[in-house]
Amino acid sequence: MMRALKLGYVPEHFSTPIHFAQTQGFFQKQGLNVELVPYPSGSGHLIQSLDHGELDCAVGLTEAFVRGLATSKAKYSIVGTYVDSPLHWAVSTGAQRSELRSLKQLEGKRIGVSRIGSGSYVMSFVLALQQGFNAQKPFADFPVCHTFEQLRKSVNDKTADAFMWEYFTTKKYYDGPQPELKMLGSIYTPWPSWVLVRQESLPTEQANKLAKALDEGIAYFEQNPEESIAYIETLGYSQEDAREWLNTVKFSKNCSEPLSDEVHENVLQILRTAGVI
Repeated sequence: MMRALKLGYVPEHFSTPIHFAQTQGFFQKQGLNVELVPYPSGSGHLIQSLDHGELDCAVGLTEAFVRGLATSKAKYSIVGTYVDSPLHWAVSTGAQRSELRSLKQLEGKRIGVSRIGSGSYVMSFVLALQQGFNAQKPFADFPVCHTFEQLRKSVNDKTADAFMWEYFTTKKYYDGPQPELKMLGSIYTPWPSWVLVRQESLPTEQANKLAKALDEGIAYFEQNPEESIAYIETLGYSQEDAREWLNTVKFSKNCSEPLSDEVHENVLQILRTAGVI
């Protein structure tokens, strides 16, 4: 039996087409045996596992993977775009943190991140750039919290002052009679938000087959919105939020189509200006 290819992914709503590629047999149709490996800690952890040879491929955040390629001898390459639309990042603090009311107040504060190099880390510098914070040292520190759960805890026990995470994943923690978090603001990535990457030892041909299976997973996702919403609900999202998100997201039509030179350079330029590379 063929060795299973290990595909790392973040188990959030964006992973729904990956789920369908597996359950509908699209990987198998391409002659691939794929093991899906969830990484709730995000893209920084995916990069670490790719570099250690623990994954064959991964789907993660564009800014994290571009930064990884620019700052280290990364052992992966970007195959193509998975999500064309930008990511909506919510900036949150603890619900009872009355001293924090706006993004401007975060200059010089501690920003919780899942890992150094993750999307939550990279985008904090983009936020600092947009807010005009001190370019040399926009924040005091970056407490590493590993998971979304620990990030939420950090802003309530004051280990961190704020953190950034995708808006719809965060939204339910703002709601209800006893909210856990308070939203200070939000920003969008000025680039397509998710990419497919391969570990350097994975043949390009197999990566392209994987991309074709994901293309079919995306097509199934788009053609079956009610089934998609039902699956997204199992990930902990409300039906209302799932429907709203469906209206905002635009997946790629070709996951093996590389990031254009223009988009890649735009990401690099903003990350350089923000001081993250």
